[in-house]
Amino acid sequence: MHVKKGDTVIVIAGKDKGKQGVVLEAFPKKSRVLVEGVNLVKKHAKPSQDNPQGGILNQEASIHSSNVMHVDPKSGERTRIGYKEENGKKVRVAKRSGEVLDK
Repeated sequence: MHVKKGDTVIVIAGKDKGKQGVVLEAFPKKSRVLVEGVNLVKKHAKPSQDNPQGGILNQEASIHSSNVMHVDPKSGERTRIGYKEENGKKVRVAKRSGEVLDK
């Protein structure tokens, strides 16, 4: 999968098209990602010890990884990802600027 936890991505399809956010969690087996502030759903919570009031909470739901693209670190626009070998390690590279994404 081209997306990892901590990457900055932009949504390219769906109801949140155009929104940017940081990947909170990646689920490679399901090809889905959890992006901060994107695809918010309402969750009904019963009162518990942590949340004595209960109520309706907003939380992020996962979206398919094909609906997000990386944000180029230099220009801030969306970019595709390429791979190359650097110091014996495979690293991800932004196609738009050539910037290495893996630190």
